Amino acid sequence: MNIKIDSKFLKSFFPENTLTKNLEKSISKRELLHNKKGAGSEFLGWVDLPSQIKDSDLKNIQETADEINSNSEYLVVIGIGGSYLGARAMIEANVNSFHMVENHKNKKTKILYAGHHLDPDYHNDLLDFLQDKEFSVNVISKSGTTTEPALAFRSLLALTEKKYGKENLKKRIFSTTDAKKGALKKLSDEYELKTFVIPDDVGGRYSVLTPVGLIPIAASGISISEFVKGARNMQNFLANEKDPINNLSCYYAALRNTLYDSGRKIEIMVNYNPKMHYFTEWWKQLFGESEGKDKRGIFPAGVDFTSDLHSMGQYIQDGERQIFETVLNITAPNRDSIIQEFAGDPDGLNYIAGKKLSYIGEQAIKGTKLAHYEGGVPNIEISIPKISPEVCGELVYFYEYACGISGYMLGVNPFDQPGVEDYKNNMFALLGKKGYEEMKVKVEGKLKGLI
Repeated sequence: MNIKIDSKFLKSFFPENTLTKNLEKSISKRELLHNKKGAGSEFLGWVDLPSQIKDSDLKNIQETADEINSNSEYLVVIGIGGSYLGARAMIEANVNSFHMVENHKNKKTKILYAGHHLDPDYHNDLLDFLQDKEFSVNVISKSGTTTEPALAFRSLLALTEKKYGKENLKKRIFSTTDAKKGALKKLSDEYELKTFVIPDDVGGRYSVLTPVGLIPIAASGISISEFVKGARNMQNFLANEKDPINNLSCYYAALRNTLYDSGRKIEIMVNYNPKMHYFTEWWKQLFGESEGKDKRGIFPAGVDFTSDLHSMGQYIQDGERQIFETVLNITAPNRDSIIQEFAGDPDGLNYIAGKKLSYIGEQAIKGTKLAHYEGGVPNIEISIPKISPEVCGELVYFYEYACGISGYMLGVNPFDQPGVEDYKNNMFALLGKKGYEEMKVKVEGKLKGLI
């Protein structure tokens, strides 16, 4: 496997026997993913998903992506949470850092995002931007009634119909939704839109290997066949490796739960490549929504080094010692550069002239890990050789599998999200949604009582 785990910066932070117990526990909890006897077993479709994706499925998705590429400068992906984070993580990681510059040499369709918040300025800026652009829309929602994406789709549907005509909507709008029911499915049938199915047994944060993620990824020009290949390789490896130290996901789950048992309540994902920022955002949702239940769970946070070493670095070095770091280290860039020598050494940097920029980055990583370790912060290092669609496929499945194991080790259902409904219900009541009349009175009363 392309993924390696190094735990040398965990020495002395917990007794060895506690890790041994959690390694054994991780193997027993791993079995729940395969025998489907654990909590939330009705949402375990992702476990075997990579090997079940057919070549015909990928072909259909790629043909849709090619259709989008043929007539659209931009694809607007409408979704929130798992409906867009996985795709955005893969796209941002694998395309050129400046691909969004309009005159960039990469002529592939550029991906925009909507429906992931309620900010009116962003919403109106997006509509203004699209007025004179060629665009398509991929709306993603199981029900079609989630407030943020539903509102965004209303406006974008109106703009698309105004720009291209109702008769051409099916050439511009693609929906990813439930196979049989829901508001978006009904609308898609009414407008004869090409529709892709979100499997009933795959939750949103585990859905990047379904059409939810694959359509935007393909439209951006990334090889979905390579992405799926990486996930398949990892699936096969984890399904057959029963030694918890060699099973990457078991080992990671055991390490983080051992740290949690020792009082480390916050896990900080550290990456040193800005292209992996949204991968961290996807990881935060995956673990936060899966584990944060019943007043327990590791809080997932993220930093982008070396940038955040000049802001959050101080706290990590000297603040409360309830944190641990998981460092995502990419050992080789896709392109490198050599530091040039300057006559007279005006900036004092000639001592590193002739060295590769990646080498300097390596020393920054080593120095930071050692400083944080000596400052009382445990480090788990997860390294990959490079960023590519195949390696990203491995990473995605590795983390999904580890998250399922880790959630079961914590004693929670890793596949539901009951707390997310609380804010929705309050919002619906305050907005006067039908059926929430009685609740509205209660919510307003509670708010008044806080003033």
